[in-house]
Amino acid sequence: MTMIAYLGPAGTFTEMAALRYLQLKYPDLEHYPSRMCPYPTISQAIKAAENGEVEIAVVPIENSIQGGVTMTLDSLWQSELLQIQQAIVLPIAHALITRAEKLTDIKTVYSHPQGLAQCQQWLDQHLPTVQQIATDSTTEGLHTVAEDITAAAIASERAAEIYNLPILEFPINDQPDNFTRFLVLGRTATTTQGTHSSLAFSLKRNMPGALVKPLLVFADRQINLSRIESRPTKRSLGEYIFFIDIDAPIDDPNFYEALQELQSVTENLKILGSYEVC
Repeated sequence: MTMIAYLGPAGTFTEMAALRYLQLKYPDLEHYPSRMCPYPTISQAIKAAENGEVEIAVVPIENSIQGGVTMTLDSLWQSELLQIQQAIVLPIAHALITRAEKLTDIKTVYSHPQGLAQCQQWLDQHLPTVQQIATDSTTEGLHTVAEDITAAAIASERAAEIYNLPILEFPINDQPDNFTRFLVLGRTATTTQGTHSSLAFSLKRNMPGALVKPLLVFADRQINLSRIESRPTKRSLGEYIFFIDIDAPIDDPNFYEALQELQSVTENLKILGSYEVC
């Protein structure tokens, strides 16, 4: 059975995505053995897969409300070995977990920055004076909630069940259609025939039209880009790495030609994988 690293502890939405991956990979099993390895940060989970401590890392990459997960993007660019093997999309519904009997008793709210951001309007309306404390995962603050009746955490219903804590309000996310896309990362690519592909590149020079040339490579071949996002190179202000998702497999002849031309108009080019979205 595959060993899986994920952003823990138990009860996070990333754990739910990892369990979904196991269900898809081993559909005939009724109970999954304890092969789930929680890590306190996204980067540590990714490093565990890169170093061979586990076979797979499952990490969040993009939320439909708050956009890309920067720690995952940065870690993907820095990784020399990992490839995207699959993408999993899950609906996200947040719960306010607390032992407080009413909202006015709450003084602090804990959650991952994404969790706080996805519930920001609700917090502004119902808990405008409460201190918001960012944590490395949605479940990290639940230990404080168990001990402090004035504390609350934004996490999943599953987390409340695991830690035996009451839910005061559900759902509290600002948008009902809230989805997060997770990536399954491994040291080897499983396919070149997936429905989607991802790549990243940096540019040779920061000058007018520098980004247009790589984009025209795809436009000229009628290849659809489903997502583009930038992150700083961390070398110099104004220099960026661009992450692109493409609705085509790597072994598509048209896409292969585009990759050959793309090498001539970029500084560094990384193929992150070709995969199915489930």
